Amino acid sequence: MAKLSGGEFKVCRLQDAPTRELETLDTAQSVVNYLRPMLPQSIAYRPDTENLIVVHLNTRKKPIGWEVVSNGTLDTLLVHPREVFKSAIIANAAAIVVCHNHPSGDATPSEADIKVTRDLMRAGQLMKIELIDHIVLGESVNGKKDFSSLRELGYFYA
Repeated sequence: MAKLSGGEFKVCRLQDAPTRELETLDTAQSVVNYLRPMLPQSIAYRPDTENLIVVHLNTRKKPIGWEVVSNGTLDTLLVHPREVFKSAIIANAAAIVVCHNHPSGDATPSEADIKVTRDLMRAGQLMKIELIDHIVLGESVNGKKDFSSLRELGYFYA
């Protein structure tokens, strides 16, 4: 245990921590439902800039943890497979879901988002850690979904 600014913290795997029954994260909507309530409580998440979040999954696609890997600027985020997969290896994850937010609120993926997704897919294949999806978080406008799934949009290939 370590003390930090009057608070006490313990680092442990998510399944070792007292939590609610963990749901299976097998759809983009289930991942968004899992992450949305926790992001505002994170000391690393900054909603006014782009943030890269990695959700770690076990073989049954149940979450074993998540991490804000990188904070960017208003419209740019530096992503490297080394940082994305580092925490997945430490957590012994079988698969990951990558998410990032667009501060503009528009969840439409950019060409850079598509390229990064394909790079991460190749890196994951080498390490046998499956990239399940890449989700772009935005805001709901006129009843439109507040996120985009690159898998649902057809950017994942076999």
